[in-house]
Amino acid sequence: MSKKALESLHRINYLTAEIDALYHQASLKLGLSDSAMRTLYTIYDQGSKGEECLLSDIYKQSGIQKQTVNSAIRRLESEGICYLAPNDGRGKKVCLTEKGKAYIQETAARLYAMECRAFASWTDEEIDTHIRLMEKYAGSFREQLQQLR
Repeated sequence: MSKKALESLHRINYLTAEIDALYHQASLKLGLSDSAMRTLYTIYDQGSKGEECLLSDIYKQSGIQKQTVNSAIRRLESEGICYLAPNDGRGKKVCLTEKGKAYIQETAARLYAMECRAFASWTDEEIDTHIRLMEKYAGSFREQLQQLR
């Protein structure tokens, strides 16, 4: 690997860690654990903007382990923010209470709006390029991971 490529790898890793730290700061400022924020964010982002979300979608979209999601949901349930309801077959969905609908507007919706404002300074082409390159990297990294023994 060239010196330039190594420097780029270090820079990408640093920026990834910095962005993770920014999301952590946002969670703290909004009074949530990282896992609760990611859970609420996923509920908000799944199309209904904060009404309900399949539990399986939270597992898939949040990127956090099932046990961690379940713990976050139990804490949110104990605070009267959400509840689990049956869905088709064995599936479940996470539904927000009225308190939860207001709460998500004060937390995950605010984070979502901050992200939108951050991207507002980018052109559509820049956004498309960023997404394309992230997908390319994720795909290449996934291939390397599959070869790991």
